[in-house]
Amino acid sequence: MNAAGEASGGGIRLLIADDQALVRGALSALLGLEPDIEVVAEVGRGDEVLDAARASHPDVALLDIEMPGIDGIAAAALLSAHVPGCRVLMVTTFGRPGYLKRAMQAGAAGFVVKDTPAPQLADAVRRVAAGLRVVDPGLAAESLTQGDSPLTERETDVLATARTGGSIADIARILHLSEGTVRNHLSSAIGKTGGRNRADAARIAEENGWL
Repeated sequence: MNAAGEASGGGIRLLIADDQALVRGALSALLGLEPDIEVVAEVGRGDEVLDAARASHPDVALLDIEMPGIDGIAAAALLSAHVPGCRVLMVTTFGRPGYLKRAMQAGAAGFVVKDTPAPQLADAVRRVAAGLRVVDPGLAAESLTQGDSPLTERETDVLATARTGGSIADIARILHLSEGTVRNHLSSAIGKTGGRNRADAARIAEENGWL
């Protein structure tokens, strides 16, 4: 990469992943107008990201978080493991501190929200392509003051599964746990989040980006 953030041999090759076709198209149109950015792939599902990256060889992947198949954070982890030459910039409507921490742990190099003005978003793509980290300043400050998720990995799994509204027996079957273990983890998660019940605990955890 040169100092301007361009990939060697030409402009920055960009993959865009967003499940909303209108948003995906708008991002592609706006960023494609930049003289040093070329949109080489667009996908609408998280589980399509890895194959698209392998086929199109992007320098940067612009990933939404909420997508069908797998979410953008899981897709970022796959890219980090299997296409390390592609750097990841997360862009999302949900500016939640927990998402920021999880995304960075998954290997993302940047995190911005969707209301970022187009010129700033294009600059974020360039900076990520140049090997820099880019994080929305407001979200970074909030993340520092909020702290890490209080939930254990198993409590997170149980609470995430409980969002579907299934019974204790359903959750136990899906996660291959005993019903007593599920109850214990749900009770602990409710206490840690301060929720009134498991649905409220799941809502609180999701709003904080812990699920």
